[in-house]
Amino acid sequence: MSENNNRNPRFIIESQTGDWEVVIGLEIHAQITSNSKLFSGSSASYGGEPMSHVSLVDAAMPGMLPVINKQCVRQAVKTGLGLKAEINKYSVFDRKNYFYPDLPQGYQISQFKHPIVGEGIVKVTLKDESDIFVRIERLHLEQDAGKSFHDIDPQSSYIDLNRSGVALMEIVTKPDLRSAEEAKLFVTKLRTILRYLETCDGNMEEGSLRADINVSVRKPGDELGTRCEIKNVNSIKFIGMAIDYESKRQIDEIESGNEIRQETRLFDISSGKTRSMRSKEEAHDYRYFPDPDLLPLNLSQDFIDEIVKELPELPDDKKDRLMEQYKLNSYDADILVSDKKYAKYFEVVAKGRDPKLSVNWISGELFSALNRLSLDIDQSPITPSNLGELIDLITDGTLSGRLAKDVFEIMLETQKSAKLIVNEQGMSQITDESSIEKLVDKIINENSDKVAQAKEKPKMVGWFVGQVIKESQGKANPSKVNELVLKKIGL
Repeated sequence: MSENNNRNPRFIIESQTGDWEVVIGLEIHAQITSNSKLFSGSSASYGGEPMSHVSLVDAAMPGMLPVINKQCVRQAVKTGLGLKAEINKYSVFDRKNYFYPDLPQGYQISQFKHPIVGEGIVKVTLKDESDIFVRIERLHLEQDAGKSFHDIDPQSSYIDLNRSGVALMEIVTKPDLRSAEEAKLFVTKLRTILRYLETCDGNMEEGSLRADINVSVRKPGDELGTRCEIKNVNSIKFIGMAIDYESKRQIDEIESGNEIRQETRLFDISSGKTRSMRSKEEAHDYRYFPDPDLLPLNLSQDFIDEIVKELPELPDDKKDRLMEQYKLNSYDADILVSDKKYAKYFEVVAKGRDPKLSVNWISGELFSALNRLSLDIDQSPITPSNLGELIDLITDGTLSGRLAKDVFEIMLETQKSAKLIVNEQGMSQITDESSIEKLVDKIINENSDKVAQAKEKPKMVGWFVGQVIKESQGKANPSKVNELVLKKIGL
């Protein structure tokens, strides 16, 4: 892989021999959203009883021939377009030859010299709100292997072929990432894009999205070092942990006078360490050759144009629009576009209302409540129209911020509208000045000793305001309370 050299070091690891730079490239395996497998009609759904989603093709029975799933081709092209990548009208399926017990054919059908998607690019916004651009080298189609089980019987291993033949997209990046944090943010962004496109559900726990991580270290400005590949990491958190450990391991090895061996490693979750699995193969070790049972794919421009029309508004475009249309800052927009369901919910709430207040309630109270209840936003007990109504009551002065939070909790529990709750429970904010004045007088008269203190320390006014609001059970308008307290104390 060629390297983008137009970058200064972004992340430096300090060690006993000076500064080091980690260089990271990723190979993302994304399961295609499709009812059936890549070359058979078997179900591609997750789970099921062992060997229940297996056809004669998947089990590599003699004489069985693969037939390409057109939907998987469409999904790959759609993903390529979403990555702003070149769509190759001509692509070829190859046999990647290696032996593994859960690979019944003795080879994997993949793509090598002629992938379906060429070079693309993904913009990643870092925590300091600067942007990096990660180049996509290729996207190719391939079939998944089955799964081996070594913990059922102490004497035997078992094979489940339910995943055998499931359609994967392998998305390969250039070595453009420079830290664990950048890699985590990239995978998060890529998963978001795939979910917007609905070409992969991105469920890492179920293995729908997993990463092979290529890690090397070098002195800043030097040539690329020898890389090690960490296989099948299925958590964004673990991706970060694996990179941090492996980069430090390689630095320690070099500083101890040892050379880095090109090898494949595994990440041990329990120890937080990587361990050697096998020496790293090169492409020639797999003896790639075109699969004689599958014709090359020849895509028409009309086929590609048809898919272009299906593309949704993608995260970067949505972010730009939300910032322009609703005058949101980059941070708030990033929260909303991280899941298209968030943005959809927001746009209903914010219609005709203060966008900043809307996003604050969604990212604050609503997200906190949903997290507490382990619910997704489309399962929210509070509909966007009901949350919008609550915001209206805040805006027109019916509810204070404190009262609104109380109403919100009742809405969460009862699924009633904000107006109905306010009317039923008499929770409107007290704005009548004479009523508030009576409360202020009461608190001042009961705490005459503190009045003198407040004149010397004006910050004590906040104590009086708090006591009045408490006395009113949170209903008194805070700004009017503050105004009257200052007036009565003589400040």
